[in-house]
Amino acid sequence: MPVAQAITPHLPSLRRYARALSGSQESGDAYVIALLEALVESPSMFPAGIPPKIGLYRLFSRIWNSVGTNAFPDGRDKSLALQSLQTLTPLPRQAFLLLSVEGFEPEEIAEILETNISEVATLVATADDEIANLLPPAQILIIEDEPLTASHLEDLVSELGHHVIGVARTHKEASALAQKHQPELILSDIQLADGSSGIAAVNEMLESFDAPVIFVTGHPEMLLTGTKPEPTFLVAKPFNADTVKAVIGQALFFEIRSHKPAVKEAAGPSAIHAAT
Repeated sequence: MPVAQAITPHLPSLRRYARALSGSQESGDAYVIALLEALVESPSMFPAGIPPKIGLYRLFSRIWNSVGTNAFPDGRDKSLALQSLQTLTPLPRQAFLLLSVEGFEPEEIAEILETNISEVATLVATADDEIANLLPPAQILIIEDEPLTASHLEDLVSELGHHVIGVARTHKEASALAQKHQPELILSDIQLADGSSGIAAVNEMLESFDAPVIFVTGHPEMLLTGTKPEPTFLVAKPFNADTVKAVIGQALFFEIRSHKPAVKEAAGPSAIHAAT
């Protein structure tokens, strides 16, 4: 099977991974584009003898770890979040995301990072500790119309030591809560109880204040089409508790590390037009 055909089904998830790793759509997509351009130039560089998805992520990791912060002259690498990423140990962050967000098994992560399973466990534990030490408690808004899902998300947020300012089931409820308690992070479903859109609610909020956003959806591929703008942080339903915790940590990490007055480039998605 041609390389292009083999890797195409896995590009949406790779974009998600790249964005979580870099903290922004722009920077993450730039690295994916770099990978695709390299493959066009030299198809033989694609790893042989392993599943296409593993090979794709392995090649991406090689490129990510070899490209310097000044590699993109048009400024795509200039986001504050991407710069702050350099302050954390690179390989532990990759292992942490591959396990918690992308759902790879330790054996697969070892293949992607070209190391062994024991080292993967060490990398994940290191990243977990580093990220946890950087995160003070945050005020979090949950936009979710399904009671059991909302309750589960509340529990996960509390377990991480953060505070839920409220749970909204509709666009109107979400707007009211955001006005009363400006959240530092938003966890949002896409389709809400009254037929309104969580994306529209988030867009409205981001006109008044900046906050990272994590979209929780049963169809993440709908928001990873390659058409801009797209969200940086996505969690697929049904979700894994560790995945949600990992993405919350990622989103808050980039928010805290990149925050400067009037300059915020990578704190989650920019306005995303509702189309669900």
